[in-house]
Amino acid sequence: MRRLRYPLSVTETEQAILAALRDLEATVKRMPTANPKPNLLPLFACIDALAAQMPPDTAPDLRHYLQRKSYEKARLWLEGIDPEKGTCRR
Repeated sequence: MRRLRYPLSVTETEQAILAALRDLEATVKRMPTANPKPNLLPLFACIDALAAQMPPDTAPDLRHYLQRKSYEKARLWLEGIDPEKGTCRR
């Protein structure tokens, strides 16, 4: 994975978005064995609400990923990983 040249200063909103994206990912991973199945709608609503709070000067790539609901790419971008290079899952 290629690391991006990512700004060291991340806004509080971006930190909250990253936390929400990680929570969503963890919840989805638990779904196969969860009983009852978790409701993902509140997580999506939280991410959407946080994305709406982003300032106008937010990085265009991050804004694009969140608008397109490309949550894994948004998470990777916020973690400083180039989401366009893909990830190797072995």
